[in-house]
Amino acid sequence: MIAGHFGFAAAVKAKAPRAPLWALMLASVWMDVIFVPLFLAHVETIDVIGGGAPRYGNGIIHADWTHSLVGALVISAAFALVANLFWDRVVALVLGAVVFSHWLLDLPMHHHDMPLLPANAGHLPLLGFGLWSWPLASMLVELALVALGAFLYRRAAVSIAKDDVAAKNRANVSSLVLLASGVATLAFNVAGQ
Repeated sequence: MIAGHFGFAAAVKAKAPRAPLWALMLASVWMDVIFVPLFLAHVETIDVIGGGAPRYGNGIIHADWTHSLVGALVISAAFALVANLFWDRVVALVLGAVVFSHWLLDLPMHHHDMPLLPANAGHLPLLGFGLWSWPLASMLVELALVALGAFLYRRAAVSIAKDDVAAKNRANVSSLVLLASGVATLAFNVAGQ
């Protein structure tokens, strides 16, 4: 879902132009950035459905700290607090909301593996609608997010550029780079790289 998160970040940039695109991109995957060291330390794990090699969407992800609802809220608030040291309150809140969007965008994709409380305290029901069970459908959703994000980003950048031809050209190139990198990210993800 990395490509979809990046697409969403580009769409947010269109509505929050003062937020740096790189910060929005980082915020969109910040929960996964934290997941990686926890995964390497075997605190959070992935079980492959049906055995074999991991492929796009065939994992039950036990990210019981980073991808729990409460954990996502805490991570989002912490990100916003740190962002407020560098940007104004509005940008910091936007960045915190983009961090939390990760959880919201993962919800339809994940299998039933997203807990409400950190460490799945209380063993409450796990959430996730399982769109990854239908790889083609989930890929189309991600591609739609990438395309929408690139389109909205381009439209906003061209609007800001007004009559500046060079700025419009940069907006066109930037949106094409966003689109191409999103498609490439999804392709690498699907290929298991």
